[in-house]
Amino acid sequence: MHTVVTGSPRKAASFINRGGIVAFPTETVYGLGADITCDTAIQNIFRAKGRPSDNPLIVHIHSPGQAGEVAAEITPAARAFMDSFFPGPLTVIVKKHPNISRLVSAGLDTIGIRCPAHPLAHEFLSMCNHPVAAPSANISGRPSSTDWHTVYHDLRGKIDCILKGSESRIGVESTIVDCSGTIPLLLRAGAITLENLQRTEPSTTIAPQPDEHQQPRSPGLKYQHYAPSADIILFERDSLPDSISDSAACICLHDTPERFTKICRCRDLDDYAFNLFRFFRQCDNEGIETIYCELPPDTGLGRALRDRLTRAAGHH
Repeated sequence: MHTVVTGSPRKAASFINRGGIVAFPTETVYGLGADITCDTAIQNIFRAKGRPSDNPLIVHIHSPGQAGEVAAEITPAARAFMDSFFPGPLTVIVKKHPNISRLVSAGLDTIGIRCPAHPLAHEFLSMCNHPVAAPSANISGRPSSTDWHTVYHDLRGKIDCILKGSESRIGVESTIVDCSGTIPLLLRAGAITLENLQRTEPSTTIAPQPDEHQQPRSPGLKYQHYAPSADIILFERDSLPDSISDSAACICLHDTPERFTKICRCRDLDDYAFNLFRFFRQCDNEGIETIYCELPPDTGLGRALRDRLTRAAGHH
């Protein structure tokens, strides 16, 4: 398969509308999309990524008003979150419309809905005939793609088209909140923090960890994700191991010894999120064998970063 790279949202949407799969930019990471009404295209997403079939996809819409095409019911909490954070880096889980393919929801009776804030994504989605189901545009288990070059490296020859845009400004995947029950549950941390959600719906709480044999209610919960080829070693502030392996890199928020082959010192949590997957990819490209990662505080955006780091290290 020849993969077309284009800057035209209209051209990219034309591939979706005739049953193709297209990578496109969002403010979080790049997504890999297919028309939700085309089962063959949905299957091709799973095939291209090597994605487990029990891992549900998120449906992307161009405006909040399109949510009715996807949801059987929008609860008051879901509506409040959509009003507060759409468009933006939030996925809201609701009961799915019966017409939505079970391939999209991985057999669940719920569906995740997101309305991206990226202007090119908005333009692209508005030109698609139906909402677009999309996971991140990378090989499953690997770091998510935050620029089109990385998508091309991972998926060239496996997908129809890449809509090239700017780098993703946030750098980690969307927050996911489950609003299908009586209490909103934070399933995956992201740039919209628990504290942000609680200001809209004070009852919002962190969901309990799912059983390892239980089907995930959303992406990013069950399998190892975000992992570079290098080994990941996590450390808390001021607890860096004395012995540093050869060919080692470090991403951190605070000063560290200069004995690393490569260092990414981040100004703050936003900078850490922006750089995390980029740094993982750079280290792989340079043959780095070990990456030491400072664990941020377990609050706000730091909660999302700790989640990605522990999953990348296989500690979930």
